[in-house]
Amino acid sequence: MAQKLSEFLIIFFIICPLFLLFLASAQNDYPITSQSDCVSTCGSIEIPYPFGMKDPKCYADKWFEIECRNQKPYLKLINLEVTGIYASSSMVEIMNPVFRWKCKDDKDSKPFVNLTGTPFSYSNDQNKFTAIGCNKIAFLVSNGLEVSGCVTLCDQHDNEEVNSNVAYGQGTDGCLGRFCCETSLPLYLSEFNVTLESMNNRSSSDECVHALIGTDYWYEIYDGTSTEYRSLGDLRGLNYVRAMLDWVILNNTVKLPSDSNCTHVVGYSSSSSSARRCECYSDSFGNPYVTGGCIDFDSSNKNSRAKWVIIGVSASLGSIILLLGLWFMYIVVRRRILKKRKEKFFKQNGGLLLQQRLSTGEVSVEQAKVFSLRELEKATDNFNLNRVLGKGGQGTVYKGMLVNGEIVAVKRFKVQGKVEEFINEFVILSQINHRNVVKLLGCCLETEIPLLVYEFIPNGNLFEYLHDQNEELPVTWDMRLRISIEVAGALFYLHSIAYQPIYHRDVKSTNILLDGKYRAKLADFGASRIISTEATHLTTVVQGTFGYLDPEYFHTSQFTEKSDVYSFGVVLVELLTGEKPISSIREEDAKSLASYFVGSMEQDCLFEIVDKRVMKEGEQEQIIGVANLAYRCLELNGRKRPTMKEVTLELERIRNLDRKVDDLVVVVDSQEQYRHEEIEFVGTEMPWTGDSELDTLPSIGNNTTSSEIRPIHAKYN
Repeated sequence: MAQKLSEFLIIFFIICPLFLLFLASAQNDYPITSQSDCVSTCGSIEIPYPFGMKDPKCYADKWFEIECRNQKPYLKLINLEVTGIYASSSMVEIMNPVFRWKCKDDKDSKPFVNLTGTPFSYSNDQNKFTAIGCNKIAFLVSNGLEVSGCVTLCDQHDNEEVNSNVAYGQGTDGCLGRFCCETSLPLYLSEFNVTLESMNNRSSSDECVHALIGTDYWYEIYDGTSTEYRSLGDLRGLNYVRAMLDWVILNNTVKLPSDSNCTHVVGYSSSSSSARRCECYSDSFGNPYVTGGCIDFDSSNKNSRAKWVIIGVSASLGSIILLLGLWFMYIVVRRRILKKRKEKFFKQNGGLLLQQRLSTGEVSVEQAKVFSLRELEKATDNFNLNRVLGKGGQGTVYKGMLVNGEIVAVKRFKVQGKVEEFINEFVILSQINHRNVVKLLGCCLETEIPLLVYEFIPNGNLFEYLHDQNEELPVTWDMRLRISIEVAGALFYLHSIAYQPIYHRDVKSTNILLDGKYRAKLADFGASRIISTEATHLTTVVQGTFGYLDPEYFHTSQFTEKSDVYSFGVVLVELLTGEKPISSIREEDAKSLASYFVGSMEQDCLFEIVDKRVMKEGEQEQIIGVANLAYRCLELNGRKRPTMKEVTLELERIRNLDRKVDDLVVVVDSQEQYRHEEIEFVGTEMPWTGDSELDTLPSIGNNTTSSEIRPIHAKYN
């Protein structure tokens, strides 16, 4: 009996305060508008500040004015329908027009959305650019430049299905690669315009094509009662899809709350000096653009809550003691819930498997550490926007400082595929000890999306350093040659010497970072794959970066180590010419730097495209040698390309040409192939982890003088 009474009392004193807290929270709900008399809804859509209607005091400035038409809100000046506003994340969901061309029973639609000068831009992490059709290259154009694009592939039978609007690409998980393609958006995209190109002889001019910017689930149709999905082939009459816009406050006269975390947005294209964005602190929620709009998770309006609690329990001492006990129980239960949640994410992300491998010695604890979420939150100031180093399709990178003073880069990374594969990749990468590969320090598995921790690289990437040159620290020929050798050595290590072969799959100048001494560091292994030593290739859905993508991989979907060689060849040409991999300035058939370079070599015009600084500083034999090597790397037939081992040795030989080393010579016979002596390594350690760079590697070639070097096209014609 006493036990039942105690249980009743416990239940009563749990329910009563909770009920009173509910009443208190109902009367103290966080505000969403700046003025109490502002209209806050249009139809079923809530309109929080800085957006507003009718009265100028209800919205921040003219760009945030909402016009309610037939119970549907529209951004008045931009004339786009709004389907949702999310003040806590500074996003607004709109209905974005669809590009439609040559589609049966549908009129052509070539919309143009220009957000330049407005506080809005397309969210690059919430949207994707999608094209649906056959054998077309769809380019996303902004400010007259092609900033992104993708390719749709299908055969003749597929082409008939597209033109007849037969349903294809069925499923609720979006574009699967057949008939359609998708790619990520650049940061701060403010324009939506589309151009199309046919793929050489594989398509006709009358094929139906749709192109759009939309969220991951743009094909989802919601009628208010149920959710349906539109098949990718059934697109007749599709005029608009859902897309997300980011916003900032551009008007300096707008007063922002002092109790929110309001910061300047670095790099915003419209007005980087005045662009501001607000968010609630990590322990609160609500509307950060309204004073008092952010409410603490733990104690929403403590004074009001205490008042309702005292009234509810008749202000008796015993009730207060019981309530304090219940409050203590609440804290304990809450901590247990948070602990369980962290444990759930830890197990979900493969933490037990990782701990097992740590305990068996498969991974060195000194090299791979499992960080706690609290450590990384403290290191990055709760992932403050001011700490963002970069943002891409695979995640956001933050700069952080650990308690021991070490500067690190923390990457929020979304796992693709099985947890076992992610853990296996982490285990392998944690054992890589190569000075030209960005070092992985550890990970955090206590969050829904795992976090990876890397060493911090201070001097940006090779693309920025090469194409935005600083006169105070120019990119000399010696630096270019050294960087190419360092990257080639890193790829050679990944392909041939690592615990298991690793294909990088995204070799490009933006993924080559430069440390404090401007030494190259190969980075971004988000697309990398580990393969068995017996495998010769990897069959996957085609992905990569335009300008660096291996044409053979593009046509066969089979990625080999020679695909990395092709991408490295494009980087070599970048270093030689100083040109970007894709340029709209060049002629139509030479937009690709690889095609432009190969054509110039075959026309004996090498020195017309080489960078002026390279021509001034480099030896002619060295320039021709690197060009020859790049030409071989860009062979359309992957079997004819050299391995990264051969590339590394050849670059070392070329660098030593001006040192007049007797055992490093040039091969000039047009029919003779390069022959390399085998290198024997002990175990799996790098053979050049010290300060020397391949100083002990054997020489190659015949005893030929440097004066006998001829351009590559004469050799390969």
